Amino acid sequence: MERQIAKARASGKLSGLTGEGKPLPERPIETSEAAALSAGMRIMAEAGVVPEEFTLKKQLDETRKAYTDCTSEAERKALMARIADLELRYEIAREARKKFIS
Repeated sequence: MERQIAKARASGKLSGLTGEGKPLPERPIETSEAAALSAGMRIMAEAGVVPEEFTLKKQLDETRKAYTDCTSEAERKALMARIADLELRYEIAREARKKFIS
């Protein structure tokens, strides 16, 4: 590993990187599972990727708000069905992430 780092440094691959010369950000000490999740989420965020779990959570929150603001009984039924579908899909995405990490 040290040899690979020295080779990369000699060829200039380790210069001009984002955050070079700056201290690492403060992060709380985490369990190995939380650290793996945190690293994965950070990598996806830097790549501009939003996990399906987050998208579903946002849709679920928006649909719940629409349900509370709704006055039509037919529309309330449709929104309740949508909430049930989103909750199921959200929980499936969460379980898939947990299973993948452990």
